[in-house]
Amino acid sequence: MADYLVIVESPAKAKTIERYLGKKYKVKASIGHVRDLPRSQMGIDTENNYEPKYITIRGKGPVLQDLKSAAKKVKKIYLAADPDREGEAIAWHLATALNVDIHSDCRVVFNEITKEAILESFKHPRPINMDLVDAQQARRILDRLVGYNISPILWKKVKKGLSAGRVQSVSLRLIIDRENEIKSFIPEEYWSIDASFEKSKKQFDAFYYGDGKEKIKLTNEAQVKDVLKRVKGSDFEVMNVVKKERKRNASPAFTTSSLQQEAARKLNFRAKKTMMLAQQLYEGIELSKKEGAVGLITYMRTDSTRISDTAKSEAMSYIETKYGKDFIALEQKQVKSKANAQDAHEAIRPTSAMRTPEELKTILGRDQLRLYRLIWERFIASQMAPAVLDTVTVDLQNNDVLFRANGSQVKFAGFMKLYIEGTDDQAEETNKLLPEMNIGDKVKSLEIEPKQHFTQPPPRYSEARLVKSLEELGIGRPSTYAPTLDTIQKRGYVQLDAKRFVPTELGEIVHQATLEFFPEIINIEFTAQMEQNLDEIEEGITQWVNVIDEFYKDFEPRVKHADEVMEKIEIKDEPAGEDCEKCGNPMVFKLGRYGKFMACSNFPDCRNTKAIVKPIDVKCPTCDDGEIVERKSKTKRIFYGCNRYPECDFVSWDKPISRPCPKCSSLLVEKKLKKGVQIQCTNSECDYEETPSQ
Repeated sequence: MADYLVIVESPAKAKTIERYLGKKYKVKASIGHVRDLPRSQMGIDTENNYEPKYITIRGKGPVLQDLKSAAKKVKKIYLAADPDREGEAIAWHLATALNVDIHSDCRVVFNEITKEAILESFKHPRPINMDLVDAQQARRILDRLVGYNISPILWKKVKKGLSAGRVQSVSLRLIIDRENEIKSFIPEEYWSIDASFEKSKKQFDAFYYGDGKEKIKLTNEAQVKDVLKRVKGSDFEVMNVVKKERKRNASPAFTTSSLQQEAARKLNFRAKKTMMLAQQLYEGIELSKKEGAVGLITYMRTDSTRISDTAKSEAMSYIETKYGKDFIALEQKQVKSKANAQDAHEAIRPTSAMRTPEELKTILGRDQLRLYRLIWERFIASQMAPAVLDTVTVDLQNNDVLFRANGSQVKFAGFMKLYIEGTDDQAEETNKLLPEMNIGDKVKSLEIEPKQHFTQPPPRYSEARLVKSLEELGIGRPSTYAPTLDTIQKRGYVQLDAKRFVPTELGEIVHQATLEFFPEIINIEFTAQMEQNLDEIEEGITQWVNVIDEFYKDFEPRVKHADEVMEKIEIKDEPAGEDCEKCGNPMVFKLGRYGKFMACSNFPDCRNTKAIVKPIDVKCPTCDDGEIVERKSKTKRIFYGCNRYPECDFVSWDKPISRPCPKCSSLLVEKKLKKGVQIQCTNSECDYEETPSQ
């Protein structure tokens, strides 16, 4: 018979932890929350200090009954939910349901599921931290007040199934604001002049810089022609050589936000998938019959970059063995966590630096291994020495025309030996060697090529960019990013186009209604301030009731006003310009969960629907009669096919282009590569391809 009952959130963790603790401990899982606000009503008494009305979650009755039965048979209960606000609230709800004294040493927290960490945490139990609980309650109540007041208005005035929320509404605003920037963007012309030079039979590139006195921007062709006129012959003189040594420090170990961003860039993972895989790695993977399930990474919801001394020591030991002493970081660069970061636990790191990805190849699933490798490499690299680069800048002059050449060489790889952080524009640090040059030397220009450019609008948000922006603005928390991005897509407010967020018509309508009647909900400064207020509750500085009351006394009259004044918005069906092939009535464009589609206007008598196809002005190479159109698969991936389908079965994931291959006259397609878009021939026996365009 066990003496102690330990309650964790996940059944996967329960088995592992019970094995570590031994026979005196019985470990059971609550499977997340056991109590919450009711779904069928507001569940908050706004007349009585916003008292929440908690009920047992539907389906959790048997779980709670099982925990109560187990609790009667033991001497002491330990509550070991996750080490954050949400986990503290789960522990408090369990304590309330099981009559555990919240002031007793009943709460146990750990940042990783390893035997050492678990045994150490049970040496230091503590009371439940009610400041953490109050911060979670305040967030839950605040979100309930917003959601259960605004959503019914949107249902009544716009369309059923809509919702609004603090973080999701701001996220939608950022996406719409960016789309408006793109629409209003006016391109500006500018020019560059690139040149290739030769010195001692070695070629190198340079670019036009200015007139020898200052840097000059070229804004039109006339300026370019004037520059080229001033170049006399092909001899250029070396006017200046600047050599510098530059250090580049490693990025710190992952936070939740930086993990989601890097997994999106390097692994093409959505935020939701990243968090699901990280949860699996944290809760434990069965390594062998002897070892059993072992947690492979630390807790994955954190905005701290702190690393424990033990983990640092182990990483340094690995680095010395693998790469040598020179690769160990002698000085640890202090990376400050955000002012409002919850620094109670560490950054995301492997639970053992010695457990390399190679050792887990046959144990982990493909995507689990890819994410583990990313986390492991980032952590090890964070403890490695800076990279040292030799940089050279050379100024070349002919008459008063100045060209500049930049070169760099990795002198000492440091952390770059293992890992280089990804970037949204996919720029990489590469060696670009210049021949040895001294002031007064002569070099010859081989080719001088002017190029016309136009400024580009800001890019639409990818998941990585949006998460980064929310974090920088202080909106949301590590646990909220993935579900927020998921919600705005499920509601049909945005859709992904080439992995970038585009607002839908429905999203624009909901945003406009929220902007007009509830401006504070989408006000970035207001939402960020509310996050700070929640942090102050956690720190014991502010009372949660005061924070809620200050918000609600201004919010409540706005709700009443919106309900009375907001006009019903009709989303009119737009004519599609063709008739239904089944009944002859006009087809119309309708707005669905995943954007627009075509449907018969005679609904519900005729239920004919069609996907919207987009012609790309390319003849079908298979049948010669049809036109190639852009379509979307069930998974929303774009592909190209003949508009005569099913009579013609031509299909391609790559976009066909109108001109034929100059070598064999076969179909050319645009192939998307990391370096840009490359035009290639589809004939397997032809090797024609063009240089990728950025």
